[in-house]
Amino acid sequence: VLDAAALEKIEKFGRYLDIDKDGITYRTLPGTHPSKGSFFTRGTSRDEYATYTEDSAAYQRNMDRLIRKWNTEKDMVPAPQSYQKKNQFKHGILFFGTSTYAAEEAMDILKEEEIFVDALRLKSFPFNKTVEDFINSHDKVFVIEQNRDAQMKSLLMIELQADPKKLISILNYDGMPITADNILKQITLNLSSSSKLKVK
Repeated sequence: VLDAAALEKIEKFGRYLDIDKDGITYRTLPGTHPSKGSFFTRGTSRDEYATYTEDSAAYQRNMDRLIRKWNTEKDMVPAPQSYQKKNQFKHGILFFGTSTYAAEEAMDILKEEEIFVDALRLKSFPFNKTVEDFINSHDKVFVIEQNRDAQMKSLLMIELQADPKKLISILNYDGMPITADNILKQITLNLSSSSKLKVK
C-alpha cells in the first residue's frame, strides 16, 4: 500500500502496473494523497492504469500478470508443516484445517501398529514446492479431507499435475468431525487391499 510520500514521488499511479515484475501491484487507500492514487475500475476490461479498454493486448498483459502474481505468492503464503526432517517412508498423509488433530492421533496409532508414514499439514494455497516434492517422494499419499467431493485432491491434481493414482482420498462427510478411528480404518483398509492384490 502506497502512502502519501510514495505517491508524491511517482508521476502517475497505475493500479495494475507491475513495477516490480512480481505480478503484485501496489494499492492505495482513499484520501491518502490530494491528487494521486485514486482510480475507478470495472471488471477485467482495463489497462495498467485502471482505464476501461477493449484492447485485447492489454487484457492479455493483465492475465499474464496474474500468472506472475500467482507464482510469486507461492513463496509468500504460510509454508506447509512437515512432521519429519526428511521424507523416508513409502506412504504419506496430507491434511489441513480441522482434520489436523484427528490426523495426528491416527499417525500415533499407525506407529503403534508399525505402519509408518510421513506427514504434511497444508496451511495455505497456492501450494509451494514442498507439497509437490512430498507427493513425488511417496508411492501413495492419503489426502484427508472433510468433504464428499475430494476437493483438495482435485486441487493437487490441477495445480501440481499430481498423479491421481498416487492420491488416495480419505473422506468424511457425515456431518460430524472426522475421527482418528475413521482415518485409521480407511488407511489400513487401503493398504491391506493393496497387499492382497500384490500377493495374487
